[in-house]
Amino acid sequence: MEAFWSALVDSFTVGNVFLSIVATFAGIVIGAIPGLSATMAVAILIPFTYKMGMIASLAMLLGVYCGAVYGGSISAILLNIPGTPAAIMTTLDGNPMAKKGEGGKAIGVSTIASFCGGIISCVFLIVCCSLLALVAQKFSYPEYFVLAAFGICLVADSCGESFLKGIVSGLIGILLSLVGMDALTGQQRFTFGNPYLLGGLGQVPALIGLFGMSEILNQVFELGVSNKKKMKVGRVVPDKKTLKRLVPTILRGSLIGTFIGALPGAGGPVAASIAYNTEKTNSKDPSKFGTGIPEGVAAPESANNAVTGGAIIPMLALAVPGDGTTAVLMSAFIIKGIDLGPMIFSQHPEVVNTTYIFLILGNIFMLILGLSLARIFAKVIEVDNKILLPVILLICMVGTFASASNTFNIYVMIFFGILGFVMQRFRFSLTPMILGLVLGSMAEENFRSALTMSQGDYSVFFRPISLVFIIIAAVILAWPRVRRLINKRKAGKSGTEA
Repeated sequence: MEAFWSALVDSFTVGNVFLSIVATFAGIVIGAIPGLSATMAVAILIPFTYKMGMIASLAMLLGVYCGAVYGGSISAILLNIPGTPAAIMTTLDGNPMAKKGEGGKAIGVSTIASFCGGIISCVFLIVCCSLLALVAQKFSYPEYFVLAAFGICLVADSCGESFLKGIVSGLIGILLSLVGMDALTGQQRFTFGNPYLLGGLGQVPALIGLFGMSEILNQVFELGVSNKKKMKVGRVVPDKKTLKRLVPTILRGSLIGTFIGALPGAGGPVAASIAYNTEKTNSKDPSKFGTGIPEGVAAPESANNAVTGGAIIPMLALAVPGDGTTAVLMSAFIIKGIDLGPMIFSQHPEVVNTTYIFLILGNIFMLILGLSLARIFAKVIEVDNKILLPVILLICMVGTFASASNTFNIYVMIFFGILGFVMQRFRFSLTPMILGLVLGSMAEENFRSALTMSQGDYSVFFRPISLVFIIIAAVILAWPRVRRLINKRKAGKSGTEA
C-alpha cells in the first residue's frame, strides 16, 4: 500500500497530469482518423521517451493508448468508417443513429461505455492480474483457432438479413487473408509476382476501402453529391432511463473485453464482435440491432475499451503483449531497463502502480474530453456532401498511405472500396468480411500449428477450453432460432384456442 501512495504522489504533478490530458486528446484525434491506429500512435511517441522519466513516459503512452482506442468510434459513428479495427462493430448501430439525428447521443453512449469498460478493466487489472494471467497461459494453438473462428461465426450471424450471406462474406475475408507469404512454410500465395503482396493485403487499406471508399460510392450513387439531408446533432448525454437500461450491456461488454484482452493476440475486434452478438442474442427484439439503438453502440465500445486494461495483464505478469499496442508499449519498459514478468510486482512495484494510475486517469480524461467535444465532433454530419465527401476521400487516402508509406496500398483501398460497394448492392454485410480478413491469418496459423503439435489429431480442438467456446458458440447461434420456433408454436396455440 505504501508503494501505491508513493506512486500516486509522484504521478500527480502538474506536468504529468497535463501530459496525460494532451496525450489523451491526441489519441482521440489519431484514433478518429481512419488508418492511424493506437499502435501507430504509441510507436511514434516511443523515441520521445528516451529523455523522459518513467512516470512521464507512462503518462504520455497510456493516455494516447486510451484515447486512440476510443477515438476509432467517432468516425465509425459519424462517417461509417471505423477509425480502428476495434470499432468495426460500432458502425452497425452507431452510423444509423447518426443518420436518425442522434449523432450526439451515439457519441455520448460510446464515450460513457468506453469509460466504464476502461475503468472496469483497470479494476480487474489491479485485483485479478495474476489470476487472469494464469488463465491466459492455458491458451495454446487450438484455443486461439477456436476463438478466431468463434468471432467470425458470431459476426456472420449478427450482421445482415441472411446468415448464409454473412458466412459467405466471412469466407471471402478469410480467403483474402491467405494472400502473401505463408507464415509456416515461406511459400508465396496469390502474390502473382507482386512484391507488395508478400506481406499480404493490408488490413488498414482494406478497412478504409470497405467502409470509407464504399460509403463515398454509396452516397454518390444514392443521394448525389449535392443532395444531403440536414441532420440534427441531438443531445449528447443519454437520459437516465437509457443509461439505466445500458448498465447490464456495459457490464457484460466490459467483462468480455477484459477477458479477451488478457488473451495474447486476441484484441479489440474479437471482443467487440462477441460482445455485440451476446447483446443481440439476449435482446427481447434482436431485429432492432443494426437499425440504430444505443445497446448496439454500448456493447462493442465497452468491450474494445476494456481490452486496454486486459491487454496489459499478460504484458506485466507474463512479459507477453496482449495486443499490438502493448507489444510496442513493452519497448518503453525495456528502454528504461525494467524487466517485465512475475518479478516486476516485487522488484518495481512503483512502476506497476504508476501504470494503474495513468490507465485510470487516461480513461477519466477520455470521458471528460469525449463528452465536452462530442457536439463539435457531431457537427460533421451537418456538413454538405460537396465538401464532406472530398474531405473523407482525402483522409482515406492519407490514412492508407500513412499505414505503410507506399502508393500500392491506395490501389488496394480502391479495390476493396469497389468490392464493398458491389457487395452492398447485393445486400451482403461487409463486417464479416473485414473480420475474416483480420482474424483469418490468426485462425489459419493456429489451426495448422495445432495440427502440427498434435501430429494430425483433430481431437486437440476439443480440449476443455476449446470445447467451452464451441458450446457457447452453438448456444448463441441456435438460441435465436429456437426462440423463434417456440414463439411460433405459442402463437399457433393461442390462435387455435381463440
